Formats: sequence, structure tokens, C-alpha cells
Amino acid sequence: MHELAISQAIIDTALRHADGRRLTSVHVRVGSLRQVVPDSLAFYFEIVARDTACEGARLDLEPVAALLRCPDCGDEWDPAPPPLAGHGALPAAGLPPVPSFRCPRCATPGKILRGDELEVEWIEVDEAVGASP
Repeated sequence: MHELAISQAIIDTALRHADGRRLTSVHVRVGSLRQVVPDSLAFYFEIVARDTACEGARLDLEPVAALLRCPDCGDEWDPAPPPLAGHGALPAAGLPPVPSFRCPRCATPGKILRGDELEVEWIEVDEAVGASP
């Protein structure tokens, strides 16, 4: 449900920079650590955009994979566990794999290099609408 608040923040940001012009597209970088559900975000974006200059604008989401670095040994890794063989099969214990935020080499907690982004990267506006003669 947090996608509703995120959609509102995206639209507020885009409108602030559109300078009164109608938006045709909003491009957003979304890190995998933000746990945003793309379909939910698109759904709420469309609802929140109603009766604004964003109505009808396309929402383009650019996923950003996570990357962590160990401050002790310098190792870098993606905290997401590798996909399991067998199309969704669970390990023997019956539990899904857990992301690892500790260094796989020395077990030190990692520092996030990327994957926590939530940024309006750029917007497209219709120059003809709202332009002065």
C-alpha cells in the first residue's frame, strides 16, 4: 500500500518541475531494496494523476539491482539470493532463501552502493500545451 504514497510523491515532484506544462512521461529509477511492486505503483500513479497535468502520462520504471560492499575486505555482492532450480522450488528446509546483507567472505555487514534509489530521473512535457505565444 506504500505505493500510493510513493505515487503521490512522484507526481508532486514531476509537477513541480513541469512548470505548468502537461506531462507525457515520467521516468523513475527504483532500487530493488525499496520493495516497490511495479504494477501497484503504476496503478496508483494513474489514480493519483487524475485531474492533474500528469493525467495520461506514461510511468517508466527503471529497476536498479542492489549492490553491497564490505567495508573490511572490499568484497561486493548482490544481497538477493540466486534463483533456485526447479521453478520456485524451496530448499530442503522448506523456507525461501534469505537475502544476505553480510559479506559472503568475512560476514561483516555490508554498505549499500546501489539499490535503495527512488528517483524521478527525468520527465517529458508537451511543449505545445501551456506554451506562451
